[in-house]
Amino acid sequence: MSHEHRNQSSHPIVSRELSMLAFNARVLHEAQDQRIPLLDRFRFLGIVASNIDEFFGVRVSGIREQIDAGVRSPGADGRTPAEQMLAIREAASLLGEAQQETWRSLISQLAGEGVQLVKWSELEPVVQERLSARFTQEIFPVLTPLAVDPGHPFPYVSSLSLSLAARLRDPERGVEFFARVKVPQILGRIVQVDDRRVLLLEDLIRAHLHELFKGHEVIDAHLFRITRDADIEVEEGEADDLLAAIEEELRQRRFGKVIRLEVETGMSDEVRALLLDGLELGGDALSEIDGVIDLSVATEAALLPHPKLRAPTWQPITPSRIATAATAADDAADLFEVIRNGDLFLHYPYESFDASAERLFQQAAADPDVLSIRSTLYRTGATSSIPGHLIQAARAGKEVVVLVEIKARFDEAANIEWARRLEEAGAHVIYGMSGLKTHCKATLIARRETAGIRRYVHLSTGNYNPKTARLYTDIALFTADPEFGADLSALFNYLTGLSKHAEYQRLLVAPARLRDALRERIVAATAEAERGGSPYIAAKVNALVDVEMIALLDEAAERGVRIDLIVRGMCGLLPDPARHGDRLQIRSIVGEFLEHSRLYHFEYDGRSEWFAGSADLMDRNLDRRVEALFPLLGAESIRRCEEVLSVLLSDVRNSWLLQPDGAWVRREELARGEKGGATRSAFTEFKRLASDSVA
Repeated sequence: MSHEHRNQSSHPIVSRELSMLAFNARVLHEAQDQRIPLLDRFRFLGIVASNIDEFFGVRVSGIREQIDAGVRSPGADGRTPAEQMLAIREAASLLGEAQQETWRSLISQLAGEGVQLVKWSELEPVVQERLSARFTQEIFPVLTPLAVDPGHPFPYVSSLSLSLAARLRDPERGVEFFARVKVPQILGRIVQVDDRRVLLLEDLIRAHLHELFKGHEVIDAHLFRITRDADIEVEEGEADDLLAAIEEELRQRRFGKVIRLEVETGMSDEVRALLLDGLELGGDALSEIDGVIDLSVATEAALLPHPKLRAPTWQPITPSRIATAATAADDAADLFEVIRNGDLFLHYPYESFDASAERLFQQAAADPDVLSIRSTLYRTGATSSIPGHLIQAARAGKEVVVLVEIKARFDEAANIEWARRLEEAGAHVIYGMSGLKTHCKATLIARRETAGIRRYVHLSTGNYNPKTARLYTDIALFTADPEFGADLSALFNYLTGLSKHAEYQRLLVAPARLRDALRERIVAATAEAERGGSPYIAAKVNALVDVEMIALLDEAAERGVRIDLIVRGMCGLLPDPARHGDRLQIRSIVGEFLEHSRLYHFEYDGRSEWFAGSADLMDRNLDRRVEALFPLLGAESIRRCEEVLSVLLSDVRNSWLLQPDGAWVRREELARGEKGGATRSAFTEFKRLASDSVA
């Protein structure tokens, strides 16, 4: 059979959107797991709420655009956009109900710990009086009531902001009218009543609406919230100035088409109709919430000042090679000497980002022998110190070239601000590439040394963001290997527009070569299996949705290749025991940290290869982004890769196994009765390994 992908109708591909909702159901399970400290469970619920908001703003909005454009042809999963939308709304509704039930359960357990979420009506008069005074002083000044009547058009409503829709009566004129009051996000959602009681801000505001509408009777008031299209689309070929185009799109995002309207149970039909009409929505976009609208408030609840109700914060370990290193002129570890002595493999957040990646930028900025620094910044965060080190380096006269990806969704504003500051300091800033997002995480440092110019390389699966480096699992490589240096020089020359793609010696780069390289390896493993060999493929990715990669892996497993896939989120491939036997195992690991690293392993024809990098098995990563998979070549790096894969595959506590019918089943449910099996957690084991490495 040809190695082109099969007819997709014979082996249906799982819907990306439904697979993403299934992932969030797995995250929600963490919020329900009694073994996890209570406030940490609130954090997982908040993560799900934020994920679903982004899902509607980006994924659902895209499907809505297809429907509005009249697209009726089925997608890779066999559903038309209209069928897809119906399935999404049904699944999202079930997930939403589960979220509300989880919130109620967590609030009940919080009360059992002596911290109550109370309603205004439950408070004693003396407490109400005290909170009313606080309302007048701190909250009233930032509220803006907006009436809707013939003289006041329907107001602009910002995406994801919580609002009260109030019905009012003017007793003098005997007429009713509608008003909207935004619940200000800047104040936070949780109001501390006393040491043991909290109140939601919207409840406090609702109790004082009469203060905002003096002389009017408040008939009722119910909460609502909208979600707007948040997907930026820039026609780069028509944009003379990409920076200006992105800034304009950021402004336009505020006014994107409304995708979803959430309303509180009990809202009158009259007000619902007014909202739908004012927002230009059909009834299918409305969701009635029997509970708390916008459960991202759970993230705020997770920060309540009760440390005994959350797990201790993990403190990343400084690897012994860095901890015992000689010091540089600034009396901190000399990372250049460490790297010269051999490749350095880091596993975040178990090992320290600050002591490794951030230290590299800090030392490079201060070292007079460093001549140039070239780096890609995708998601740095508004408070990252790494752009500050690059600014210091530029001011010191070093050649600093920074590719700032201003098309990084939801990080555009922070990246634009950093780009401007870097330019003001004298750095050469590239604003991404036309038609492609630059997603690879790479830094190249040229340093003058006795033997000549030496190039130091940092490559990672994660962003240069110290905040996410404490929350996401990522792999990084530090090396002075000349071939890596040559490859990265060629890649930066491509990024700055000076050359076409080179023949890279080490890196697998997209869009030039990565898809072909992965295809060749899967095909070669398949061919070896057909000859009676025992090839093996393992991949750890965030998503597997590329149609060709799904078909290649499906066929490889059918023809005898043993395959282990660890797919955190969307997965379009299903195991089929009738064709694959037990050769194809697909799991998802969800727990304390976000599994973000991408790791690929191929064993075939006597070869054993390990790659890490920024690329998932998605068409956008393989075809429409600049990505780089980097090989792990040193003995210690390979040992660490083998260790990472072994620990992940041994996980029982946090693993879910994908079933032939598309359901995900917790592995610990299957391991009951296995002695000690259900307690094996990759997160716990990686912490132990990191601690033992410096013991």
